[in-house]
Amino acid sequence: MLIFSTKMNFMKKTCHALLLLLTFCFAGLQTALSQTGKEIDQVRKALQIQQDAWNRGDINAFMETYWKSENLQFLGSNGPTYGWENTLERYKKRYPDRAAMGQLEFEIMNIDVRSKKVISLIGKYTLKRENDEPSGYFLLLWKKIKGKWLIVADHTS
Repeated sequence: MLIFSTKMNFMKKTCHALLLLLTFCFAGLQTALSQTGKEIDQVRKALQIQQDAWNRGDINAFMETYWKSENLQFLGSNGPTYGWENTLERYKKRYPDRAAMGQLEFEIMNIDVRSKKVISLIGKYTLKRENDEPSGYFLLLWKKIKGKWLIVADHTS
């Protein structure tokens, strides 16, 4: 009888320890998911700010979501562009006025949290202008730099 009682106590203690461990794991997972949700919200907000800037005709403000670095990468139909300044000049050359800029709409199709500091986003853009409505897809690689989510690579087709 003593052996049975000892085994029962051991099993109770093991079950309590396991429940406690699972509780901590669940709390940690919940915190991580909450943090991930905040990160995704910040990226969504940055993309909305970018869209709003474009629709005001403010390319400089539109570019504020891009990493101000020579290491910024932009890949479009005419090939790669490297660096923030070069990307800004590319946009200004391609969209010289409000008529060329039109009204931009983004549709987010997928957001993937790659790590605490890296998020990829796939989306669709539509540019509504007086005589046409070009559209295409993009893949943005976002990186958290000095507490701010910035686009470090943009592949738009």
